[in-house]
Amino acid sequence: MAKTILEFEKPVAELEEKIAEMRSLGESVDLSDEIATMEIKAEELRHQIFENLNRWQRVQLARHPDRPYSLDYITALTSDFIELHGDRGVRDDPAIVGGFGTLEGVGSVMWVGHQKGRDTKQNVYRNFGMPNPEGYRKALRLFKLAEKFQKPIVCFLDTPGAFPGIEAEERGQAEAIARNLLEMSKLEVPVVICIIGEGASGGALGIGVGDRILMLENSWYSVISPESCSSILWRNWSNKEQAAEALKLTAPDLLSVGIIDRIVAEPLGGAHQDPQAMYERMKHVLTEEITLLRKNEKFSDGAALDRRVAKFAKMGFWKN
Repeated sequence: MAKTILEFEKPVAELEEKIAEMRSLGESVDLSDEIATMEIKAEELRHQIFENLNRWQRVQLARHPDRPYSLDYITALTSDFIELHGDRGVRDDPAIVGGFGTLEGVGSVMWVGHQKGRDTKQNVYRNFGMPNPEGYRKALRLFKLAEKFQKPIVCFLDTPGAFPGIEAEERGQAEAIARNLLEMSKLEVPVVICIIGEGASGGALGIGVGDRILMLENSWYSVISPESCSSILWRNWSNKEQAAEALKLTAPDLLSVGIIDRIVAEPLGGAHQDPQAMYERMKHVLTEEITLLRKNEKFSDGAALDRRVAKFAKMGFWKN
């Protein structure tokens, strides 16, 4: 499968291609000095590009097709993951996955996350990561199961939004998301949320209420996507870059106003450049967060509800 190169990555890709060509010629001509110089230049250019990304470029990285998805993280972080299916009402929704699995240093954890596909067939099966009401009801069933057995919950957010089809509305999409917001706020176990890619609107928030909200460095989290915002304000998608800047939807933006609690650094170039390093970093961060929550916070007798209500109530501000 051909490697996906984003527009702003092309200068680095072109240098890497030249280096590869020089290496192939190196069998007959000694080009080691030239190759070393080019590699230094490529590394400097890579740092220059990825340390100065604008908001729209981070949105593109968050959507990169090679980026790790929820199941990638779950299977990398656990060796005994057991996926649980169905909402016990209508059907299973493959756009949301979940089940128990052991996280080293923590024990058994309930993992829940949005899941996209890698190709057209998988994306159709996963509905491009856009859950139906059954997905949110399945997630709620798993949350309650975790609470019953006093297991912490980790949610990975990565969706372009809840499925907007009429059949989803007929089966109660809005009610399913609203129910999850209510019930997640009352869970008497530690809940850690991590936005790993796209965090769009209520589709993300439907499994996004927790004690700690983490966000990968190159992800985005907003009430609306830049394209949809552009189509509403300018009646076209051509102003999506301007919309992304106005929405302030990146991790540093949201940390500065208290929407999220922590930014998780990614390997240079994005999580897809070194997935194994990303998994190790995620393991460390989640272990640390859950351990601290268990140590410092109380979850019974309504304490978790009061704390979460206070946490979300203080987000945002206004002036008289």
